[in-house]
Order: sequence, then structure tokens, then C-alpha cells
Amino acid sequence: MKKSLNFFFFCIYLLGLEGFPLLVNAQKPLAYPPTPRENVVDVYFGTKVEDPYRWLEYDTAQNVKDWIKAQNKVTFEYLSQIPYREKIKKRLNEIYNYAKYSAPQKVGEYYFFFKKEGLQNQAVLYYQKGLKGKPEVFLDPNAFSKVGTIALADIEFSGDNKYIAYSISRSGSDWREICVMEVATKRQLPDTVKWVKFSKTAWYKDGFFYTRYEEPQKGKEFSSLNQFSKIYYHKLGTPQAADILIYEDPKNPLRYHFPEVTEDEKYLIINVSEGTSGSQLLYKDLQKPNSEVQLLLPGFEYNYDVITNLGDKFLIRTNQGAENYHLVSVDPKRPQQQYWLKILPEKKDLLQAVSLVGGNLYAIYLHNATTQVLEYSLEGKLKKEIQLPGLGTAVGFGGKIDSQELFYTFSSFTSPPSIYRLDIPTGKSEIFIEPPIPIDVKAYETKQVFYKSKDGTSVPMFIVHKKGLKYDGKNPTYLYGYGGFNISLTPNFNILNYILLENNGVYAVANLRGGGEYGEAWHKAGMLEKKQNVFDDFIAAAEYLIKQKITSPEKLAIAGSSNGGLLVGACMTQRPDLFKVAFP
Repeated sequence: MKKSLNFFFFCIYLLGLEGFPLLVNAQKPLAYPPTPRENVVDVYFGTKVEDPYRWLEYDTAQNVKDWIKAQNKVTFEYLSQIPYREKIKKRLNEIYNYAKYSAPQKVGEYYFFFKKEGLQNQAVLYYQKGLKGKPEVFLDPNAFSKVGTIALADIEFSGDNKYIAYSISRSGSDWREICVMEVATKRQLPDTVKWVKFSKTAWYKDGFFYTRYEEPQKGKEFSSLNQFSKIYYHKLGTPQAADILIYEDPKNPLRYHFPEVTEDEKYLIINVSEGTSGSQLLYKDLQKPNSEVQLLLPGFEYNYDVITNLGDKFLIRTNQGAENYHLVSVDPKRPQQQYWLKILPEKKDLLQAVSLVGGNLYAIYLHNATTQVLEYSLEGKLKKEIQLPGLGTAVGFGGKIDSQELFYTFSSFTSPPSIYRLDIPTGKSEIFIEPPIPIDVKAYETKQVFYKSKDGTSVPMFIVHKKGLKYDGKNPTYLYGYGGFNISLTPNFNILNYILLENNGVYAVANLRGGGEYGEAWHKAGMLEKKQNVFDDFIAAAEYLIKQKITSPEKLAIAGSSNGGLLVGACMTQRPDLFKVAFP
């Protein structure tokens, strides 16, 4: 949402450059409300660190509420004076008003998919019998709340296809409530599980595993620390108070625990993490009553992702012994690395994900920040490459081991998300759903360039604009970056970009170090004491755009959300001469 709002404000700036005054009272300085400072000092390893604004962390305090209200008053008074704001809003409504679909998921004899009508608040879950059945509404989250403050967060179907567990989020909170419905009748079951956070619903027999925290004190629901996560099992038809504790780790209160159950329901897998990088694997043999949770692979130096099990062996995607990841078979009786069987050895490109569908392995690789999909046998023999429509991002490729079809979604900066059905026996892909968008995307193009950063490292960047756009240094340009947490910025369709593009603007995305575009080495090159590399890469991207006369410092805006906000804050501080507008 922040990224979309940034575009809105940049469009205001863009129109301001095209002959409108930016503000009615542009010369009048903004009168920000005062922000009191307090004398708060912490001592870390002998170093005093001031924290004068800590009082703002207490989000339920009245003085914090008053401060926020005063800040919002300044913001909205400023925005209300912009004369062409309604014009932009009108155009946004026009281009955003089209149906959006998710790839379908086969559940028994039904296909489930999400569809969001033009300006609908939330996508609605539909189902239909067979590929050509009539779609019917199964679950409409827009009806959860009259004011739209309850969102559908996640859905999981039981292994026997009889039930669906769906989780809801209230007012944007990370807290989840799990509810259950019967698929055939759409009957709501009385089961409700609360105080769930950072957890999937892992079905097993007539119930499911989930992760929860202790119920917080009243009034501190949104400010309490996430400590002592526990995995429970809930049996359908019983109250939450009767749920069975499966695993806890009181000696390590800050660890996160994510439960999953293998497709054959033989094993419970617990993926443990302490942060955003590095994991540990635990497992429980569900075939043996009262079996203990055991360590499979220790943490937290490497990442592990259990794809499935083949009998009593686990297929695991990991970067242990392979910075760009490989797929290995691990025997829980001898889980040490010297006993692993390599199924898909490491390649130059990053192995992003693997799925086992219809007896084949589908390996999704990242090649120069774009998707490549290869089909392998279970022994790791290459069968073919899945031909994608072009350079872009493909997601999906999920399904059950015995499926004869799978679905995936392909998109790029100039291709809206189209859903494809792959017939596994014939290997043929065909368009299943192509959204009707109100813009001629063929009038636009994407270029991928490689530029040199400060230390000589080659960094890729995508540049999107109208075909035939003249590079004269006068094009308003929006440069986006992230550069952290092993996250890759791949080609992604966002129709809101076209407000900028249809006004002869340029949209650029730089694939900075710190991301995951080239594996763990690329990630680590932008971490910790090497964080300056990320800022240098972004600054070099701006310099490239200016040197090539795609834009100029007077026409260049930079943006980044979350970790990207740190990036923008650093760059606008280090090189304010390069940018006219910044959205940290």
C-alpha cells in the first residue's frame, strides 16, 4: 500500500512539473506540531545511546494519539489544496477497474480461485465444479465487516478435501483467528482458534496443527513482545481449551515455529527461525503414536525448505553446501551432510523454489532477476524447460503428487498477470485466464540494463516507458529499490505505474545487493558492515539514469518501502543533489 501511495504523490509532483503550481500556498512553510524530547539514555557495552522519542512507542497512550492526530491534520490540509488531485483519483479509478484472478486450486471435484472485481475491497473466493463449471461464491470476506476492517488472511484445505480452514485478520493486525467450514455444504463449524500468529494451518486427520502465543494482557494486544511461540493440535468439534500442546521451546523464547504436514500425513515438519535468515528443521513421525519431536537439521547458519517426503526420505532445498541452493534427499536416520543424495546440484542461477507435481520436479530458477522453470524427473534428470511468454515472473506450479495438471501465473512490467494451465502428460501450456485491462500495454516496453556500482560491481536494472520515448533528460522518473533480506525484485505488473508511464514518465527498478537476485553471496554483499554497498548501488542507478539522459536530478524521484525506506533515507542524505523527490 505504501508503494501505491508513493506513486499517487509522485503523480501529483509529475503534474506539478507539467504546468500546475505544486501547492496553492507553496511559499507558506508548513507548521508541524511540536514533538517533545525526553531524557532517555541506554548504555550498550559502555556506549551511551540517546532515545528521546521512545514515548512514541507506546501506541495506546493518549499523548501519542494526540500527536498522530495533529500530524494527520497537517498532512491532509496540505493535500486538500492540490487542485488536480481529483483528476488523478479519477484516472486511477478508471484504470484499476478490471477483474483480477488468482490461479485455481483443485480440491476434489471442485476448482477454487480468488476473483476481485474492479474496485472491490477484497478478493472473493469462488468455486466451480470441473474446469468448465459455473463459478459460485464460496466465501466473501467483504461481508465480514460493514466497515471493511476484517480481512481474509489465509486458506488451507484438509487432505481429504472435506474442510477448509480460513484465517482472518482484524484491523491489519498480525493476530489471526482460524475458522472452519465444510466444503460440500459451506456450513460454518463452531471451531474458532484465537491468538494465532505467523502460522499456517497444517491439517492432519480430523484436525490441524498451528502456532500460537499466550493471550496478551488486555490493552497490550498490539504492543506485547512475540515470545514463547507454541505448536498445538486442534481436533475438530472440540474447544480450543482442549487443544494438545505438541512443541514448545521455553529456553529460546524469541524463536518462531512454523508447522507443516507432508502430503501423505506421515510427518509433521517444524521449521524454526530466529530472524529472516537461517533456519532449523525438526520433525515428528505421525505414524508412531506419542513419538517425540526430533532434530533433523540444526540451525541457524543455513536455510532449509522441506519440499515433500518420498517414503522415509525428505526432499530439501537448502543453501548448505550450495550458496545458490540445491535439492537434496535426506535420510532422518543419517541426516549429516556427508550422507545426502544430490537430486538437483547447484547451478549458476539461484534455485528459488521446487515443487513435486504429477511425478515431476518443477524447479524455479532466477536468471538475471527473471524466472526460468525446468522440469526434472525424480532422479534429477532434465526433461525440458517450460516455455514462458517472455522475460518476467512466473509463480505457482503447485499441486499434488498425483495431479495431471498444474497452474501458474506469469506477469511482467508490461504483461498483466495471466494464468496458464500446464497439461502434464502432454507438456502443453495454454492460457486459462487473461484479465481484460483498460490499457494498451503493447505501447510500452521494458529494457534490462547493467550498470557499474562504485566498486565496479555490475548491477541489473529494469527500465519501463513508452516505446520510442526520447531520452532528453526531461522525463519524470520514479526509481524504486529495496536491497535487503534476500528479497528479489522481479518484473511485476502494477497498473498504477501507468499513471506515470502514460504521462511520458519512466519507471525503473534496481536489483541492489542485499537482495536475493544472485543467491546468498549477493545477499551477504549488502548486509551488516557491507550495507553501504546497497546505498552505493542505488546512487549509481540514479547516476546511470542521468548520464544516459533518461532523466535529470530535477525530474528524478526515489522510493522504497520498509527496508527500502532506510535505503532512500540514506541516499537522500548522502547525495541530495541527485534527487528532487524522495519517499522513504
